[in-house]
Amino acid sequence: MPKTIPTRDSYRHFITVPTRWADQDALQHINNAVYYTYFDTAVARFLFGTGVLDDHASAVTAVVVETTCRHHAPAFFPDVLSVGLRVGHIGTTSVRYEIGVFREGQDNACAEGHFIHVHVDRRDMAQTRPVPPELIAKLKPLMAG
Repeated sequence: MPKTIPTRDSYRHFITVPTRWADQDALQHINNAVYYTYFDTAVARFLFGTGVLDDHASAVTAVVVETTCRHHAPAFFPDVLSVGLRVGHIGTTSVRYEIGVFREGQDNACAEGHFIHVHVDRRDMAQTRPVPPELIAKLKPLMAG
């Protein structure tokens, strides 16, 4: 079965991430593990921009419980990547973020994946908490499909 590669138009929010010399490996392409930092940066920058979650003052924070990455084509230093974000699902206590990484001038993702945040009590980091309604309002415009 041929794999479907996501395109730019399937994402709702983008950030620009310049690659660093240190991001590439001995094969001279961006190392597979580095893509997770791009995913984390895209979600964190979006969340920081909402002003809803404050990891120093909020009663609720979010922790990553699952993540995946699929690679379709290599990226290289000194690429400036466009990282797209959409929300695949909002649950009672969790959010599934879906991320696509694009090289300049390309409509197909060179990598894509997701991670799931579960919202927890910031003090004990164990007791799940509902996704804050203010955050849900900010996430709805990013919903996929």
